[in-house]
This record gives sequence, structure tokens and C-alpha cells, in this order.
Amino acid sequence: MAQRGRKPKPTAVKVLEGNPGKRALNAMEPKPAKKAPACPDWLTEEAKKEWKRLSKTMEDLGTLTELDFAAFAGYCQSYARWKEAEEFIEQHGSIVKTPSGYWQQVPQVSIAQTNLKTMLRFCSEFGLTPSSRSRIVAADAKEQEADEMEFLLMTGGGR
Repeated sequence: MAQRGRKPKPTAVKVLEGNPGKRALNAMEPKPAKKAPACPDWLTEEAKKEWKRLSKTMEDLGTLTELDFAAFAGYCQSYARWKEAEEFIEQHGSIVKTPSGYWQQVPQVSIAQTNLKTMLRFCSEFGLTPSSRSRIVAADAKEQEADEMEFLLMTGGGR
């Protein structure tokens, strides 16, 4: 059965936002180590470049862990396909005249739009858009790891 309403935010994101709803936080939520997964060999070269461009920064922020392997690979591959389609459109145009004389949109327009939508969904999950990022208040890594007492205070001691 599908869940109604908004999907729940991860507790770490709620803590970074300062728990604006002041609702009880899930102290039992899994907390994977801040370690980015290794870049898979099967990604395209452009997707690998995007992986390398973002993975270390996201690891440092705690928004990318080994558990996020498939989602991040999906983002990177969608990015590469979107870029390839946009480069094709830039070089060849977005419409062509068919042999029968009609003007038709090239398939790359649809490919670019589909991959941009997919990319943006992943971006929102990882805090890679201005609006999703604006809700996060990042502290430095030492602060985040050193002060477990603050987390206990915010969660009401796990009650």
C-alpha cells in the first residue's frame, strides 16, 4: 500500500535544518558512515567525470554514503545522457525536415527532457538544488561528529 502525503525526510536532514517542525526525531534511523561508494566501471566516461566532480564534496557533507551507490550512479548516468542529448541539439538543432516535407522534433529533445527530470529528482534527494540545499545548515565535520549531546537534546533524549 502506498504511503500518503509527503515522503519523510531523513533525520540527518531534519537536524541540519534545525528541526523546524519541532517534531520528535527518529533516534533509531540507520546512520551509515560518511564514505562515498567507489565509482562503478560501467558508467560512461561523462558520468564518471560527474561522479568524481561531486562525490568527495557530498561525502564531506554527509549526503553521500556507500548505501547511496545506485541512486548516485543513476544521477550521474542521467546527467551524462542529458548532456549528450543537449550537445547533439546544440550541434544539429532540435527539429528536422522529414522526407515527406514535415518538420519533426529530433528524439534528443525528448531524451534531454526525460533525463533532466530524472536528474532533478536525484538532485533533490541529495540536496543538489538551490531550494533543497537552502534547507540545510551544514556545520563542519568536527562539530557534527563531536556533539552527540546536541542530538540527544534535540530528540528529547530518544523519547
